[in-house]
Amino acid sequence: MATTTKTPTAYEIDAAPEVLEFPDNFLLIDLCGEHDRNLADIEQKLGVQVVRRGNQLSVHGEPEGQKEAAEVLTSLYARLEAGRAVEPADIDREVRMGASEKGTGPAVGDQMDLGVGDRVEIKTRKKMVEPRTDAQKAYVNSLFKNELAFGIGPAGTGKTYLAVAVGVNLFIGGHVEKIILSRPAVEAGEKLGYLPGDMKDKVDPYMQPLYDALNDFLPQKQVEKLIEEKKIEIAPLAFMRGRTLGRAFVVLDEAQNATTMQMKMFLTRLGEGSRMVITGDRTQIDLPRGVSSGLRDAERLLAGIPKIDFNYFTSKDVVRHPLVAAIIEAYEADDPK
Repeated sequence: MATTTKTPTAYEIDAAPEVLEFPDNFLLIDLCGEHDRNLADIEQKLGVQVVRRGNQLSVHGEPEGQKEAAEVLTSLYARLEAGRAVEPADIDREVRMGASEKGTGPAVGDQMDLGVGDRVEIKTRKKMVEPRTDAQKAYVNSLFKNELAFGIGPAGTGKTYLAVAVGVNLFIGGHVEKIILSRPAVEAGEKLGYLPGDMKDKVDPYMQPLYDALNDFLPQKQVEKLIEEKKIEIAPLAFMRGRTLGRAFVVLDEAQNATTMQMKMFLTRLGEGSRMVITGDRTQIDLPRGVSSGLRDAERLLAGIPKIDFNYFTSKDVVRHPLVAAIIEAYEADDPK
């Protein structure tokens, strides 16, 4: 475990660097990253300078930035001590929310009622998934605690990705018997009928983000086998009519493009032992002019019903390229409303 000391300098005491000492030089090398890229990332994000000397790291900068950087470095080193790797996403998560998490708690799939200070982790077959913002953490806890939850916010905030991760976790843990992923097949400029192939070929491009998420959490051959056995279903929203979805984890993605009647139809498919997640972005509605979005109506009609949870994301929760957040903020600022 790293130890922290303050080293006085010729300058005023407040300007003294924060000095961290790490006992294992091999882990320190991993902490710094190839060509010190991890240190450079932390420097850029927190506006500090990190200098390495032997088995020590000195953090220079404003006192608040020093403290944050020291906490991030100490937490990442503890991660390495636990046998975990440090990736750019881990640095991003620690910078965004490390101070709000104390220690490493059990994976959320093993203990579904975690305290506020515990780290949330979702176990899947291929990787451990960890929320990277406070809103994502609250959302994941909501998915485990509620039978019906909504995730609403801009692109790149992990709404669908985290929902599929939770679904895979519950499936491999035996809590549900199948995973059902659905999207409205709404045309956004290109007509379905003009695309080559049969119906599956026509709708698969709309479903591709759901396939991508699944393949991130399960081996591809297992995904193919489970789809063949109908333990995983990926289908357009229209295919849900008339069904009762029992003992299933059900995700409706891009719900802003469901009409009010489609949304009502989908919500009333919920069966015993099932959990349902609705995700969408109100700023990306592709429905014809004059057609009401079922997502907006669901917010208005269901907000007061107990055990239905609404989770909201903003541009601050975007975990794609930093430019995505800037683009979203620019469009929001130009919105005439």
